[in-house]
Amino acid sequence: MAIRVYNTLSKTKEAFEPVSPGRVGIYLCGPTVYKPSHIGHMVGPVIFDAIKRYLTYCGYQVSLVVNITDVDDKLIAESQQRGLSMSALAEEMTADYHRNLDAMGIDTIDHFPRATESMGEIIAFTQQLIDKGYAYEADGDVYFEVGRDPQYGKLSRRDVSALQGEGGEMVERKRSAADFALWKSAKPGEPSWDSPWGKGRPGWHIECSAMSRRLLGETFDIHGGGLDLVFPHHENEIAQSECCHGKPQAKYWLHNGLMQSSHEVGKVGGRHTRELHASDQTAQEAGKMGKSKGASPFSELLRKYPGETIRFFLLSTHYRRPIDYSEERIDEVGKGLDTFYRFFKRYQRITGQSFYELPAVTSRAEGEFTPGPDPMERQVHVQREQFLEAMDDDLNTGGAIGVLFELLRGLNKFIDEAGLEAAAAAPARQVTPALVAGPAPAVVAGPALAAGSAPAALQRGVRVLRELTATLGLFQQPVAEPAAAGDELANQLMDLVIALRAEARKSKNFALADRIRQGLAELGIVLEDRPTGTEWSRP
Repeated sequence: MAIRVYNTLSKTKEAFEPVSPGRVGIYLCGPTVYKPSHIGHMVGPVIFDAIKRYLTYCGYQVSLVVNITDVDDKLIAESQQRGLSMSALAEEMTADYHRNLDAMGIDTIDHFPRATESMGEIIAFTQQLIDKGYAYEADGDVYFEVGRDPQYGKLSRRDVSALQGEGGEMVERKRSAADFALWKSAKPGEPSWDSPWGKGRPGWHIECSAMSRRLLGETFDIHGGGLDLVFPHHENEIAQSECCHGKPQAKYWLHNGLMQSSHEVGKVGGRHTRELHASDQTAQEAGKMGKSKGASPFSELLRKYPGETIRFFLLSTHYRRPIDYSEERIDEVGKGLDTFYRFFKRYQRITGQSFYELPAVTSRAEGEFTPGPDPMERQVHVQREQFLEAMDDDLNTGGAIGVLFELLRGLNKFIDEAGLEAAAAAPARQVTPALVAGPAPAVVAGPALAAGSAPAALQRGVRVLRELTATLGLFQQPVAEPAAAGDELANQLMDLVIALRAEARKSKNFALADRIRQGLAELGIVLEDRPTGTEWSRP
């Protein structure tokens, strides 16, 4: 099945065919760096990091660009309030943004262009629009004349006659209220750059048109961003770029749903996600989380949850759906994620191998295999195909993660039914020596033998799990053990509780044993009964 993506421009799913065969250029609108990043700023980077990983896995050479808006009205106002230069504030907040990306395992971005480093390109772009009759200068400001573009509004489906542009002093200088600024004349005390129209700074929209052209060309493959950017930002980008070049700016426009504060919905590990309808856009924008609505700095959230847990939370929803945010929801996702961590430990007990050290298949073609007669191997093959089908169908990470849960359940069931963990835990024994001279006694059973003779079906399944999770940027390195699990007093108390439960089971007091397990579960502690004994963990 070929990859299909939902194009906001056509409002349909389209077959993905890059502008240049084998190569993909992606531009994602990044943050305006005037305050610390919040969780909403991580949504796009996590999604498009996963998209790049998947497209690379499918054989494409991908270039991913995320811009930094480091000159803006908000930056100027915040820098004045804090008594900093605009550049110093932008540098501080950009560093915060990069630290958060690192914590989320986002390491596939190729370029982080900054507006202040692109002034030459921005000024040249603006002059081209003036020369072609699409823009005009007025008292040091430069405006794009919306009425000159007959296709204006095609992305957002808005009627030009109903549009309102920037207010304030600019209204008097514009030919139409809908016209928007490409260049703003400098006010006293504001940062400014020299231009043919006097000292000033760029408008927001022209920055992205200029930077995307410089790094990806006049037409590139995917332009991404949050749903709230469809209008006016992306609508204005299209107008500027396509009037300047006479060709499409981007072939596909992909918009992710917005982060909303609400009660949890859905079930982690489910395979199906609701389609996003066009009517949801207004509702999403109204409920969007942001700095103005008190979203806390992302660094505070990272003190409560590992970056991988938050990444898993963001990818568990189809990227076009709104993301319903609550810490209860992240806690639920964390419990689901912990089932993978427990399996990795189980796999290592059986085989002596670390899941994290297994070589990950890096291409879709390399991972293809023809299953043999073993039912487990056939099941793994089917689930691999289901994962790929979900990702091919508009990059549905939520559906793909649902398949990963099913694959995990199948692997655990296989281990139980085959008795692999019990075999690995059995002590090694020697064959009774013969009465006559001969070779040294053979060793049978035991952990060493189990590690070397784990069924091929299990190894196949685990390697497929490694392959598929890597395409989403998951499980790249082990997570740190929860601090409580290493606390000596906690360990001693849990050893006592586990011993009491074992005595209750031995005396057939199953009601008490079940009550102990249930009570611990209510405290967030999970017990696992294994051939080697009972172990506990706190996700």
